[in-house]
Amino acid sequence: MDITVLRTFISILDEGSFSAAARRMGISRSLCSKYISDLEADLGARLLSRTTRSLRPTALGLEYSRQIREVLRQLDGANEMVRDASAHPAGALKIGAPASYIHKLFRPHLIRFMDDHPDIRLEMVLDDGVTDLIGGGYDAVIRIGFLEDSALHARKLHEAQILLVASPDYIGRHGEPVAPADLSRHSCLHYTNLRGPGTWPLRCGKEVFYQKVQPVFSSNDTELLHSLAVGGKGVALLPQFTIADDLEAGRLLPLMTNFALPDIPVSLVYPTGKLMTAAMRSFLDFTTHLRLS
Repeated sequence: MDITVLRTFISILDEGSFSAAARRMGISRSLCSKYISDLEADLGARLLSRTTRSLRPTALGLEYSRQIREVLRQLDGANEMVRDASAHPAGALKIGAPASYIHKLFRPHLIRFMDDHPDIRLEMVLDDGVTDLIGGGYDAVIRIGFLEDSALHARKLHEAQILLVASPDYIGRHGEPVAPADLSRHSCLHYTNLRGPGTWPLRCGKEVFYQKVQPVFSSNDTELLHSLAVGGKGVALLPQFTIADDLEAGRLLPLMTNFALPDIPVSLVYPTGKLMTAAMRSFLDFTTHLRLS
């Protein structure tokens, strides 16, 4: 039963006429009359006693109106509760992200978000793989790299600098590569989420070299590649934010700095066509104003 019909019935009793009730409801008088006729037909009972000079509820109509008012009161209260809840950032929020990104760069901001929004129950799932946003039931995921075309929304958070690095021990044993072709003679630690299997992009000026490498080790986990590079096991492409401390301490050395690697975007990806909760809106607004690079 259409709730508008019930509200129209109550309006007629409150206003005392179809015309006044129609104005209150913002509908035509004929539609107002039709609503009541359809309601009475549906219930199989007369609710209003009408004459040319008076309009009043029948005994059954009066009792029906009492119960309907209570139903509408409870409905309005429930609607208001939902509106209040949706306006206040609260409830569950599930975000997926690469582990190294959260630990090395985002964690202090994450703590501040929790301090600012104590009523949000945040679940952060850390996975360096390509997280299934829809199948995993996520509200959003943070992705590092160029995104495939899709029907998902994406907001770029910043760009991450990528460096070619190796440990002093490795360089001492194997020498330092100075040109892209040299990498074919080196032990390479390959990040499998890069576009192009076993291909590393290296830019010199406006030209980009897509150098084929033969990895001695591959993984989708940057922290594992990071630890192997520090351990002298090979040359790796790694985001600057994951290795800043090692560069400063000399545990890793930047290589082929005249061949700058293209910066890669870091994006917050979330579904289209999904009603956004206040918790998700708060996280989206929060990440918009962060200085992460």
